[in-house]
Amino acid sequence: MSELIAAVATGPVRSAIGVIRLSGEGAALCVDRVFRAKSGKKMADTAPNRLVYGGIYDKTGALLDTALCTVSRAPHSYTGEDTAELQCHGSPAALGDILTLLFQNGARQALPGEFTKRAFLNGKLDLTEAEAVIDLIDAETAECARNAASQLAGAVTRRTDAVYSRLLDIIAHFHAVVDWPDEDIEDFEAESYLDTLKDAEDTLSRLLQTFERGKILRDGARVAIVGRPNVGKSSLMNALLGFDRAIVTDVPGTTRDTVEDVCVLGGVKLRLTDTAGLRDTEDAVERLGVERSREAMESAQAVLAVLDASRPMTAEDRRIAEKGDILVLNKSDLPRAMELPEALTGVPAVSVSAKTGEGLEKLGEAIAALLPAAPDVPAGEILTNARQAAEVSAALESVRASRDAILEGVTPDAVLTELEDAMNALGRLSGRSLAGDVTDRIFERFCVGK
Repeated sequence: MSELIAAVATGPVRSAIGVIRLSGEGAALCVDRVFRAKSGKKMADTAPNRLVYGGIYDKTGALLDTALCTVSRAPHSYTGEDTAELQCHGSPAALGDILTLLFQNGARQALPGEFTKRAFLNGKLDLTEAEAVIDLIDAETAECARNAASQLAGAVTRRTDAVYSRLLDIIAHFHAVVDWPDEDIEDFEAESYLDTLKDAEDTLSRLLQTFERGKILRDGARVAIVGRPNVGKSSLMNALLGFDRAIVTDVPGTTRDTVEDVCVLGGVKLRLTDTAGLRDTEDAVERLGVERSREAMESAQAVLAVLDASRPMTAEDRRIAEKGDILVLNKSDLPRAMELPEALTGVPAVSVSAKTGEGLEKLGEAIAALLPAAPDVPAGEILTNARQAAEVSAALESVRASRDAILEGVTPDAVLTELEDAMNALGRLSGRSLAGDVTDRIFERFCVGK
């Protein structure tokens, strides 16, 4: 058992319910010092996983809150340790007082992610499942939430463990032949495992290919909104966000710097960048804004070229449109005066009104069509972070190298060296072998109480 930790597990805002979690040696005894069950029975003597009604009292006997309490016994708990939870009313002030009371009775403040870290260290979760916890907490789209939930249930681990097991079989066969030459063991012929290695290569390759979509699920797609001054770029961004994020005026050049925010459109998370109007200008500050606009265009995964469709197209409009991935024909609530030249007919065009919101749904569909498609894989098998992708890539490279070595007639021990490297990478993926400082860095991203 490790030292007793405690934290508020719910957000620091007023809510109907607030939860305080404890984990570690003496969890039930600690809550017994502050919680009195209506029945008079101690939580240390109560059967696990039962909700008990009672009150929380300070050292003077003053009632701080009425609450429900439950305890779980090791190893049958989230962390694998003795745990307890107090379900109180969601006043941040009251929760703070109760937490302080627990500290006075033997607990200490939990560090960010410490509950989940203990679950990992106690074998309740592997590393991909632990990382899925924070992805699920941070999920801003239904697709991201579903993927994280399935990863939490072990989807990635099941896929990579199957590869790990097949590689282990190959290595075990080789060592059995070498270590027990007098036993009746089938001779080790590396060529006989080419099909097995090709299957492993295909599995890892498909998994790695999901990372492009995974980055969008987790971080969002970078979308730059560009156009001449006063075509409605900032109005479009505000309409997509649903609130006034960017300043809108009739004065050309109002936006002099990039303005960024996040929205969900068409089920996809977008990182929008509203840019300064693209034009030649003598104003030094505005020139800097135009340069940042061009930088945003270069780094974006989708460029929305906004045009004022209520006016005829200018030469400057055309230059901008030629750099766009989608033409946004704004001000559809006004009579249309713009005709697109034949050279632009191959570029997707969507009519919208930033004023009324007309066409925004179709714009979302057009953006989604530009982005890496959701791969045809079971739920949970989309890699969403760079650490996971790097380990799968390393394992894939080693499996490919082992196949190449067999085809080139290299000795079996050299082949097995590559297979061991692949297994080590897969081990790091799930956390079978990982340095302590790397583990600490991973859990630093978690919130306190999780």
